[in-house]
Amino acid sequence: MRRLHDGVFVEGHAPLTERQRWWAAVCTAPGTVLGHASAGALWGIYARTPSFETVIRPGTRGPQRFGALLVTYSARLEGDVVEVDGLPVTSAARTVLDLAAHIDERTLRRLVRESLRLGVATPASFRAVLARHRRRRGRRRLAAIVEEYAPLPLRRARSDAEALAVELLQAAGVPQPRLNVRIAGEEADLSWERWRLIVELDGPDFHRFPTEDARKEARWCAAGWTVRRLSTDEVYERPERLLAAATPPDATPPDATPPDR
Repeated sequence: MRRLHDGVFVEGHAPLTERQRWWAAVCTAPGTVLGHASAGALWGIYARTPSFETVIRPGTRGPQRFGALLVTYSARLEGDVVEVDGLPVTSAARTVLDLAAHIDERTLRRLVRESLRLGVATPASFRAVLARHRRRRGRRRLAAIVEEYAPLPLRRARSDAEALAVELLQAAGVPQPRLNVRIAGEEADLSWERWRLIVELDGPDFHRFPTEDARKEARWCAAGWTVRRLSTDEVYERPERLLAAATPPDATPPDATPPDR
């Protein structure tokens, strides 16, 4: 038996899985729930290199570190805790609010985008959490971002790069594209029927086979569409290239949105 925390042990010597670490953390005391960065990792919205797990317990004292466990306290958890396969964790919306006071604008925007894209939170669930916690640090910033994203079709995005592209186009006043619809029998990332224009975003998780991309592009071109490609890195670092790609022929690209998004 190996001791993980006070009163929490594991049998055997195999490396712990992430889920085992989460369970060990919430088993340290009654009423303990997974929170903050650990909860963000569970929801799939926050990438991290874990050196410790973070939990929340009812109370008002300051945070305490116990080895590989950071214990924080909250006077109000009611309505903000759910179970995922039996594991108690703060809801995705509450998790983002808890992190909002400690992260920069770009990271916060990505958390909100990913929560909405993956469907683990909705504008309504964010609004409900914000209504319950009116004095929290980062609340106003989070509320503004939620309202900005609420009308966008983020659930149709396959990646954060596509979701960010939709945001950037909206901010620049470009008509919203259709996301991941079939054209000439093939699924296109971003498309505008009125312009017969397709923009494909090539990233490490998709478009890994150039011959397949070339085959799709040939079908679209044969059907009378213009196809433009750019990398997902350019969406993040060179938004002006996205706006140029999304501009119909003989039109002037709109001004780029600042890259802190």
